[in-house]
Amino acid sequence: MIYTYLLQSLKDGSFYTGISIDLHNRVNSHNDGRVSSTKLKRPYTLVYFKEHSDYAQARKHEKWLKKKNRDYKLYLAQLAPPA
Repeated sequence: MIYTYLLQSLKDGSFYTGISIDLHNRVNSHNDGRVSSTKLKRPYTLVYFKEHSDYAQARKHEKWLKKKNRDYKLYLAQLAPPA
């Protein structure tokens, strides 16, 4: 399985969208500062993810989600179960 995911920065509330095979490890990579594009806005919390059966589907969903506005991403974040 491959996942599309949405992270929200606890520092400034901004969002980051990505895809990964190992979701837990990837979120840890973001929070440990091992991803240069998210290093300055950590820590992050996982607010949304969707499972896909193949890379092509995940990539298509990632591109679609990146184009969504902040209000839509906030809506997805509200759907996330409490930590």
